[in-house]
Amino acid sequence: MTDVPPPRAATEHPAPAPGADRRRTAMRALALALPLGALGSALVLFAAGKPWSHGTASSAGRELTVHATGSQTTALPGALALVGLAALVAVFAVRRVGRYAVSGLLTLSGIGVVAVVLARRGDHAAVNTAAAGATGLTRATATHVTTTSWPLVGVAGGLLLLIAGLLALRHGPRWPAMSSRYDRADGKRPVPRRAAAAPLDPDRAEDLWKALDRGEDPTATAPR
Repeated sequence: MTDVPPPRAATEHPAPAPGADRRRTAMRALALALPLGALGSALVLFAAGKPWSHGTASSAGRELTVHATGSQTTALPGALALVGLAALVAVFAVRRVGRYAVSGLLTLSGIGVVAVVLARRGDHAAVNTAAAGATGLTRATATHVTTTSWPLVGVAGGLLLLIAGLLALRHGPRWPAMSSRYDRADGKRPVPRRAAAAPLDPDRAEDLWKALDRGEDPTATAPR
């Protein structure tokens, strides 16, 4: 006799649809991209206000300590961090091609922060300018210049922005939009329907004035 497979238990749940799995994965990516992007922008802006280099300048036989912050060294990382933060918010305000464009801008912001910080990390121009201002000599330069670890914090922030941008590029099309709950199932916005005007009572001056405010002719709409 042929073995008959046992019946499936009534309590066994059917396998979830692939679309539902993709939706859950997209929402997990959203829950990860938002804090990563916000934290990355905050780290870049915070690091930009900290000293990136220290040095000394000689003035009248004295050694003066001078330093240059990240924003004095280069203003690009802070500007790119703000662009990335704006792009992170704008992801939810656009759809389709616009969402890909904004996600790409977020990704490029992270790449730009990392590239600029690494390229300008050892630049002494800003600390030399600080030395010239401290000594009053336009050609004064700083000596014993050292670089702090704050630029690496900016690099970490740029990497977080980059990860958030890649998540947006990969899963952004399935993220909810700000106005999605007002759209119809076919993707078109519903046209607001004008409420029907209340019946006009020609004996009430209030109704006549309301009709005039609506641009109607009360003598034409009044019942005869």
